[in-house]
Amino acid sequence: MTALAQHPEAQIIRIQLRQNRVLKPLDAGQWRELEPLLEIVDYPKGDLLEHQGDGSMEQYFIIDGILKRVVSNAQGKEMILRFAAEGDIDTSYAAWRLKTPIPYSIRAVTKVRAAKLTMPHWVRFLGLHAAIKNAFEFEIMKLMSEVMAHTITLHLLDAPGRVQRFMRKHADLADRLPKKELALYLNLSPETLSRLKRHGKI
Repeated sequence: MTALAQHPEAQIIRIQLRQNRVLKPLDAGQWRELEPLLEIVDYPKGDLLEHQGDGSMEQYFIIDGILKRVVSNAQGKEMILRFAAEGDIDTSYAAWRLKTPIPYSIRAVTKVRAAKLTMPHWVRFLGLHAAIKNAFEFEIMKLMSEVMAHTITLHLLDAPGRVQRFMRKHADLADRLPKKELALYLNLSPETLSRLKRHGKI
């Protein structure tokens, strides 16, 4: 974990962060306020960033790699709610605002580099910049809508339909995700996914 200003690759990381969908609108002054709060962290594949049920929460801006948001029941059965890659975010902002434990885990699907800051720091920053806060909360609503649409899809579409929808929405991730992870996201067996792939569905 390294403060952005002290990171040996600080210059390129700043450029990468400027492409993040939430950070793009920041002006130079806002960026000067935010940068000292950011820590750059490299997570190995499979690493747990946030644990379902925890009360300690952080905001993540993905620089490289893929994260997944996942829920699990008491028996350990998992459901992947979403994937997020470069230029995207993951967050526990809604749980923070609702004063509830985080209802999902955030885990690295691949090696991941992310900029992060604590939720109190992020909320304080947003409180000083109404336009940034409004845009960020709109992104959170879109993200929650995306998760809801995915869970509905699992119930309404057959296996080929689920795969086709994924390819429409996330074709850029299809070749980057491990087959096991994609199969779990689509609620398919790896064998079914392989069969659909052979038949040209993915």
